[in-house]
Amino acid sequence: MSQLQLETLPAPLPTAPCPAPPRRSPAVARLTRSALILLPLLLIGVWALVDRRAAYDGAARLASADPWWLLAAFLCTCLTWVAAACVRQGALPERLPPGLLVASQFAAGAANQVLPAGLGAHAVTLRFLQRRGIALSRATASIALYSLVKPVARTLVLLVFLVAFPDVLRLGALVPDDRTLLLAAGGAVLALAAGAVLLVTVRALRRPVLGFPRTALTDARELHTRPGRVLALWGGAAATPLLQGSVIATVGFSLGLPLSWTQVILALLVAGTAVGAVPAPGGIGPVDAALVFTMAAFGAPVGTATATVIGYRVLTVWLPLLPGALVLSALLHRKVL
Repeated sequence: MSQLQLETLPAPLPTAPCPAPPRRSPAVARLTRSALILLPLLLIGVWALVDRRAAYDGAARLASADPWWLLAAFLCTCLTWVAAACVRQGALPERLPPGLLVASQFAAGAANQVLPAGLGAHAVTLRFLQRRGIALSRATASIALYSLVKPVARTLVLLVFLVAFPDVLRLGALVPDDRTLLLAAGGAVLALAAGAVLLVTVRALRRPVLGFPRTALTDARELHTRPGRVLALWGGAAATPLLQGSVIATVGFSLGLPLSWTQVILALLVAGTAVGAVPAPGGIGPVDAALVFTMAAFGAPVGTATATVIGYRVLTVWLPLLPGALVLSALLHRKVL
């Protein structure tokens, strides 16, 4: 090709520069972060406004209760957060900072009063684990193991109590009739069938659903080769209902509840097993009604049993509510969550 032809060729067009990725304005980022920090306080405030009558009635009853028994109940309440932190640590091979872990569980208790079925506590814990560098799949697997171990441990504790104290529990009024059992079994079968149909028909669900058990089983096998993790996982899960029952018992003793500690623990275990799966925020509502009914079946006056449950909720929900929301906001501000 001649030099003249080369000179007459059109010059290549300049390439357009690649557009820079959109950057979020610092003001928008600050506003979003402030909203996330204030959101827990706002949700707790709305929830408190809706249920303020129960808090007032419970506080009025606790004002005339024995203060020493209430102090014991407060100490047992604090130990429930430590037990929850032990179970969370036992469900994960990596070591977590104990102080921040307990603080996250205290904050998760406030979040748990807003969302049903423990979703608030699980969301806070999931965010905490991800901030600690835990992969999403492994963090989710640890939450699944936590959710599985707690009801299994509760059932084992119930069986131990039934064997150890066979004369304490009177099952007459507590055993559901055949129709209730049939409805419960039918609901469980329908739920399993619906899950199987979704897994077969929706292809996008197969890979994560089938891959999740492999991750969970791998971590579970590793955890159960380490005695410290086994003790934290199963010991904390078994201690949780005992501590919760101890809170109820000590509140009841402060109000003159005519039941023993064993009867109160059994009442909580039976009530939690019967209606614990109902997705109410913090278990408030169905578990409370079942607990009052169970304690009444053990021989407690209905009024005293109701006052005990209300006092228990005030001590474990209302008193830690504002501090828990403040801790949640502080953890968000410090980027721990």
